[in-house]
Amino acid sequence: MSLEWLVASATDAMLIVDQDGRIVLANPALEKLFGYGQDAMLGLALEALVPSRFHAAHVGQRDDFFDQPRSRAMGAGAELYGLHHDGYEFGVEVSLSPLRTSQGRQMVLATVRDVTERKLAEQALQESEARMRAIFETAVDAILTIDERGVLERLNPAAERMFGYTEAEVAGRNVSMLMPQPHRDQHDGYLAHYRETGEKRIIGKGREVEGLRQDGSVFPIELSVVEMQLGARRMFTGMVRDISERKAAEDRNRRLMQEISSANEELTNFAYVVSHDLKAPLRGIGSLADWLATDYAEQFNDEGKEHMRLLINRVHRMSSLIDGILQYSRVGRVREAQLPVDLNRLLADVVDLLAPPPDFRVTVAPALPTVLIEPTRIQQVFHNLISNAIKYMDKPEGEIEIACADDGSHWRFSVRDNGPGIETRHFERIFQLFQTLASRDRVESTGVGLALAKKIVEMYHGRIWLESQMGQGCTFWFTLPKSGAPLPRTGSIQ
Repeated sequence: MSLEWLVASATDAMLIVDQDGRIVLANPALEKLFGYGQDAMLGLALEALVPSRFHAAHVGQRDDFFDQPRSRAMGAGAELYGLHHDGYEFGVEVSLSPLRTSQGRQMVLATVRDVTERKLAEQALQESEARMRAIFETAVDAILTIDERGVLERLNPAAERMFGYTEAEVAGRNVSMLMPQPHRDQHDGYLAHYRETGEKRIIGKGREVEGLRQDGSVFPIELSVVEMQLGARRMFTGMVRDISERKAAEDRNRRLMQEISSANEELTNFAYVVSHDLKAPLRGIGSLADWLATDYAEQFNDEGKEHMRLLINRVHRMSSLIDGILQYSRVGRVREAQLPVDLNRLLADVVDLLAPPPDFRVTVAPALPTVLIEPTRIQQVFHNLISNAIKYMDKPEGEIEIACADDGSHWRFSVRDNGPGIETRHFERIFQLFQTLASRDRVESTGVGLALAKKIVEMYHGRIWLESQMGQGCTFWFTLPKSGAPLPRTGSIQ
């Protein structure tokens, strides 16, 4: 079996070159690799297969080989390139074997492999390693790696800052050094249990434990562990996040909720006191004043009768004020079921209950929507807005118009009147508790109604505002979500 036949039948690209650098044999695999036709490479100078910038170096390497012929890889440690017949370059790997003909001529057998794919894979691997190094070095969270015995191998800069050690200081030491008791013993036991049984208690899961800094301080951490298999080695990567600020915020929120709960309980007790301990004597005063005004009416002169009238009115005002305070305190604290409320029916009931004077015309737009809300709350909103319009009317013929518009995810309601109007500088003030614009002896008002309406609307994630021109009346607007609104859970229900 001749050498020529072996070369021709080889799947690797192979060629034989004489001492002058001429190709004396090239197999089909080589012709295909470099893009030449059959027998087109015979007699060709070997440098024709090498990019021109490497010609001088290549001639020197060929001469060195023939001076000391032996089997070896060509250009060890250097990147070699072949030149395709179409002019483009590609990476190659070349191994050389010396030959001698029967006439004593020296030749070399070269095997050429295309390493383009391998180089691309190596480049991709290098890029991936570079990205991983960048992530490892710049990650905000601490990253550390240990072997299956718990021995530390790597710490990223964030871990060094977090625990106060350099990577060199902890290398070769057990990771339990970064944990206080009892986590230290638990971790050692966990690793031993995992090695024996393969049962995973932490790997692939996040858990909250405690870390131990070099200065001895203990701090809360969130730990997640990933297992890796590197050949025959089993490694673990831990992602550690310092959650001290989060824990402190949770503690602050917990204390705040306790304070809110305590304040809510105090408000409940206050409401009870107001309802029972203040209204009882107030009812007595009212009954006594009514009795005096009735039984001793003939003994009072005009001034005395006026004083009795003022006394009775102020007792009733005080009673209404207490009722308003109780209503205001219950909003957002006392929860009722949210139900579909037909506003057409509800407005009819509200207007009927208020019984406007004969010279009032109340117009309610047809086909009002059905809203999901606590019936009592929406009734309070409309009751207060309409009653205010009636109460403060200064025209001989009062007009009130109630309407609704589709505002996307919300309904936008309006209550318009033709009363005296409100100055712009009072727009914010009137929604504050106990604020009224008219003298209480002229207009009976507690100053709670609009504050109550505002609190209810905002509790349902809506908003309330007004537009007005002096002498021409004003329009109160408010919005409510179409789908209802989730109400916050509170600590007290009456």
